Amino acid sequence: MDRNGFSGKWGGAYIPEVLYQTFQELKEEYARCRKSPDFWQEYLELMSTYSCRPTPLTYAENLSKHFGGAKIYIKREDLNHTGAHKANNVMGQGLLVKRMGKKRVIAETGAGQHGMATATMAAKFGLECTIYMGEEDVMRQRPNVFWMEKLGATVVPVKDGSRTLKDAINEAFRDWVTNVDDTHYVFGTACGPAPFPEMVAWFQSIIGMEAADQILKYHGKMPKKVYACVGGGSNAMGIFKRFLEETDVELVGVEAGGHGADSGAHAIRLSSPDATPGVAQGYKTMFLQDEDGQMKHTHSVAAGLDYVGVSPILSDLWEKKQVRFESATDDEVIQALDLTMKKEGIIPALESAHAFAGAFREAGQLSPDDAIIINQSGRGDKDIFTIAHAYADPSWKEFIIGRGKEYSKN
Repeated sequence: MDRNGFSGKWGGAYIPEVLYQTFQELKEEYARCRKSPDFWQEYLELMSTYSCRPTPLTYAENLSKHFGGAKIYIKREDLNHTGAHKANNVMGQGLLVKRMGKKRVIAETGAGQHGMATATMAAKFGLECTIYMGEEDVMRQRPNVFWMEKLGATVVPVKDGSRTLKDAINEAFRDWVTNVDDTHYVFGTACGPAPFPEMVAWFQSIIGMEAADQILKYHGKMPKKVYACVGGGSNAMGIFKRFLEETDVELVGVEAGGHGADSGAHAIRLSSPDATPGVAQGYKTMFLQDEDGQMKHTHSVAAGLDYVGVSPILSDLWEKKQVRFESATDDEVIQALDLTMKKEGIIPALESAHAFAGAFREAGQLSPDDAIIINQSGRGDKDIFTIAHAYADPSWKEFIIGRGKEYSKN
């Protein structure tokens, strides 16, 4: 990104005057950290001792045989502490917060993984923490809400609009405007006003750095393709950033197709004509919006992928044709999840399963001498209620009803 926070024509910092000084302080501290080898070393040390870095690159032998094409490797961000890639960004921003002397952090969350990671970081660093979460997502991701609260965070259900991620972001900004002196907004994805997109991508780039070294070790050469799901774009930027240097590696982002591209119930920004350029929530990117610039309602079976916008860095890479974007429907995602569980004993998050669905369409078209990497951004146990509902599992339904009766007696 350039000095004004733009990737091409996308990005920027469209912020109220009351936040100007706060953003200047953040930009200056971030610039100092980027120039400091000691900071990155401290970050690597933290992630290797508190989290699970480097996360493994798993050869999916059974899936590879099933499709009969490329060797399939899975980058296991689900094994990162708190169960997703979100800890990479959150712990990095936590180190920034310590340097800036802030005492309180706020965050937005959709799937709940960023909220859980932020609550974890706040507990470790002794910070007050408030998490904003759309009311719809609170219901879909109840296990994560439970753990956020037990970690000491205050979880605020947002009842405005579609009651999902975009509304949680709006509410978090309202909080920040009134509490700038002691509060840092731990933005969860590679979106928002500069320097957040670049900063989040930097912390997440550890994924691709590791994956590139690991694939060379196990496969002897770079992969043919790298797949990642795309909501806001943090896990995609995390694994894509290193491979942008490799011109022979195709990068594929898979968006939330929901009920289908023609249904109006999806979150497809860069692989359909439904999105248009706009400015909202402090930056310029491709948004799902109507002719009046009002944000549309979105849908995805995955709570972390139903965002109306997308990283301005990804919008630039899309425009330059450096990343190809596809989408996967809810049904395709459940099928990919089911196949991965039964073939490999691995349970991807519903968000990550979009990347699996995209990869499964194409793996069989490649040579056995080729390899592909799927970024498994998170683990699926957080989605147990949604997945059980999708399977229409009768024993799970019986369990929930029985447990509900038990609680009602007490």
